[in-house]
Amino acid sequence: MVGASSLQPRLLSSFVGDRLLLSKQPHPRPFLYKPGNKHVSMQLSRTLSGLTNLLFNRRNLDEVPDAQRQRLRPGKLSPHRPVPDHIPRPPYVNSRQPPEIAGGPEVHGEKGIECMRSSGKLAAQVLRYAGTLVKPGIKTDEIDQAVHQMIIDNGAYPSPLGYGGFPKSVCTSVNECICHGIPDSRALEDGDIINIDVTVYLNGYHGDTSATFFCGDVDDKARKLVQVTEECLYKAISICAPGVEYKKIGKTIHDHADKYRYGVVRHFVGHGVGRVFHADPVVLHFSTRPDFELSSLSSHFTYYVV
Repeated sequence: MVGASSLQPRLLSSFVGDRLLLSKQPHPRPFLYKPGNKHVSMQLSRTLSGLTNLLFNRRNLDEVPDAQRQRLRPGKLSPHRPVPDHIPRPPYVNSRQPPEIAGGPEVHGEKGIECMRSSGKLAAQVLRYAGTLVKPGIKTDEIDQAVHQMIIDNGAYPSPLGYGGFPKSVCTSVNECICHGIPDSRALEDGDIINIDVTVYLNGYHGDTSATFFCGDVDDKARKLVQVTEECLYKAISICAPGVEYKKIGKTIHDHADKYRYGVVRHFVGHGVGRVFHADPVVLHFSTRPDFELSSLSSHFTYYVV
């Protein structure tokens, strides 16, 4: 979410790059959604030969308007972290093909749900541990190293690593970075907020979770943003049940954000997870026109909170 007082988007980020700031060129939209289509697909600009090339695009490094801190600057990336050979890899690792959101819903049986709970539980444990590391001075790359080690120590694979060329094992999105930030040599500063997005691949299933943490003394404006965002999440979870239309999830989020004059980021969507990292159903986080029903995508879904 972004404050309604800043209507201009300050940044677009995804698994195809980290902290891509405003430029004069149109934003590439890696996850392409068109009303009337059943699926969301990933697309790349012809000018991009690899997903991580967006990381190195020209950036506006001026100070953020009405703020004392500067915009995020790209840090240095550490070498690739190895994963033991005995740990199973997701199919996309080492693939030259850009990943897409899988078409068609995944309806899981009892065994599949059990595997999802195991991977989700591990992801939650790793996320909680990562949150304890947040403090002024720590580098996001150090968080990545700790997360990577904990995941492989538990016999799992860090799902982001190698996903469309993503070079790290966790996503660390600081301040104006919307999501999927790439850990690097930048040290966290007092007053930062950081979203840590952990996904693990265990027993053939992905477990995906994230949370935003405060670094040191965070101002009231940032704290309120995080609070309202969390409220939107749990209000949306509370209405999930068999038969509920997906569009009602987006409306619930949008309506609560509107109360506090926050806008909802529309570049990204919620997604199913299981044997595939990103799968149907596609869930928008904002209100849609009345005649558009996302529920046509799938009639079954599973959610739980660890």
